[in-house]
Amino acid sequence: MADNHITTINPLTEEVIETYPFMSDKEAEDVVKASHEAFLDWRLKSLDERAKVIAAIGKKLREKKEEFAQLMTREVGKLIGDSRDEVDLCAAICDYTAKEGPVALADEEREVDGATAFVSHAPVGVVYGIQPWNFPAYQAVRYSIASLMAGNGVLLKHAENCTGSGEFLRDLYEEAGLPKGLFGVLRITHDQSDAIIAHDLVRGVTMTGSDKAGRHIAAKAGEVVKKTVLELGSNDAYLVLDDADLDLAVKTCVAGRLYNNGQTCVNAKRFIVTEKNYDAFVEAYAKQFDAIAMGDPTDDNTKLGPMVSREQRDKLHEQVEESVSKGARLVVGGEVPDRKGWFYPATVLADVKPGQPAYEDELFGPAASIIKAKDDHDALRIANSSRYGLGGGIFSKDVEKAKKLAADYFDTGMVFINSFDVASPSLPFGGVKDSGYGREHGPEGLKEFVNAKAIKIAKKVAA
Repeated sequence: MADNHITTINPLTEEVIETYPFMSDKEAEDVVKASHEAFLDWRLKSLDERAKVIAAIGKKLREKKEEFAQLMTREVGKLIGDSRDEVDLCAAICDYTAKEGPVALADEEREVDGATAFVSHAPVGVVYGIQPWNFPAYQAVRYSIASLMAGNGVLLKHAENCTGSGEFLRDLYEEAGLPKGLFGVLRITHDQSDAIIAHDLVRGVTMTGSDKAGRHIAAKAGEVVKKTVLELGSNDAYLVLDDADLDLAVKTCVAGRLYNNGQTCVNAKRFIVTEKNYDAFVEAYAKQFDAIAMGDPTDDNTKLGPMVSREQRDKLHEQVEESVSKGARLVVGGEVPDRKGWFYPATVLADVKPGQPAYEDELFGPAASIIKAKDDHDALRIANSSRYGLGGGIFSKDVEKAKKLAADYFDTGMVFINSFDVASPSLPFGGVKDSGYGREHGPEGLKEFVNAKAIKIAKKVAA
């Protein structure tokens, strides 16, 4: 932010992409009012009518996939292949929502003595979303499509780094047939954002970001008694148990750590490996990481692009250096390269222990933390000792055992067995503990911002 403007910068070239003025308080107020006014009509559309628009948005996303992907890569440094995959995921969310939304949100009849009754899933009004930069399309689509399907209006305050992507998405929605103004984009400061949370016409708030920011948002919304859905940071643990397929575990954990240049809330971050496999895992993992070359994210052959900003890169490096100073073993990487662009090498820290940032905190970039556990039971104990609980994984040849550990003992919102994944439109996405609360995706996500309204009709009494 400079001179009351937002400036987006290409992480590869360090050159300015675009400059945008912040909105005045009145301009922001007008965006809120426009969303509410459009909502008053949109809420009266049938579920099928809304679904047709949602489906059209999915089609438009596919039509503009390359243009959108190139924009995201310019703004945040994503590998171009990851940007294209992100647009595909957004289109799939639209497909799922258009098909399943009318079913999940339909009136439900309930049996009540002496009366007929049903539950209506009524829209609540304007939902305000505060979103981060790491998935410029997906983060905004994830909450907005569900809220629009439910009949709500939607506001977006996107991260400054990807301001262009937020405005691109708004225009795309309207080109696909969404009523103008229903999805409003706000270019505002943090202080202005607090005022939007308190605005009478805003009925719910959803936010993805750090747990520190989440506490602030939740407190502000709580002061005015507004529902929030928070998807916050995490330090996802992937357990490599005694009977794991080691080759599969190493290959998957490497990909899971480097996905999106390591800047994803559900990246695989902590690798908790039993003594039986520890030395072999560290050696094989480090060998694969050491072979990862940094490069231009627009090149399809590049495996690791730049981080989003100098600030993010420098913070990660400080965490790595502090972890090493407190006893972690630097196996590969760990040095800021002397080159243009905000690059950080694929870095492996082994012998990670409590008290080190690599153990306690989220490393938001391409740095892996490998932790030794005595046995399977100890590995699960270490995983659950984190203050976070978004996702996690288990590697074991005994799938039934892994399934039971995932369901009964692993204290997270999502668990991947012998695999790494980010999100599926049909499955609830969200966490526990300091990783937040509420769910996005699936029927659960479709119903987060609705008024489950009970309507009871008395039966006629005979004269």
